[in-house]
Amino acid sequence: MPKKKNASSLISELKRKTRRNYSSEEKIRIIIEGMRGEITIAELCRKEGLSQGLYYKWSKDFMEAGKRRLNGDTMREANTSEVHELKGENGTLKKLVAELSYFIFYPIRLLINFIIRDLEYASLNY
Repeated sequence: MPKKKNASSLISELKRKTRRNYSSEEKIRIIIEGMRGEITIAELCRKEGLSQGLYYKWSKDFMEAGKRRLNGDTMREANTSEVHELKGENGTLKKLVAELSYFIFYPIRLLINFIIRDLEYASLNY
């Protein structure tokens, strides 16, 4: 028999399931709108349906990222598809280097062996 839930747990579960996820573009738009100062942060947050604490967290993250970028820190995390693509490209380049090395050094090795045999043959005939 399923356990009955009280009203507050049902409301919490409903809020969790209907929580909105904001894209990066939406977050930036909201932060910039708040920076313009045309309306108060409280009004903006009410209009967008988010808490002021969340707005200020996004704003802080936005400012920190801008500060790092202006200081020349261009490091970013690569996503999985980029990593797989780079690993594939790396493997292809390794094969190319191996093939080129073979075609360059194999004839040289043959030539050196030929010269050594020729010198050995010449030294035996003296």
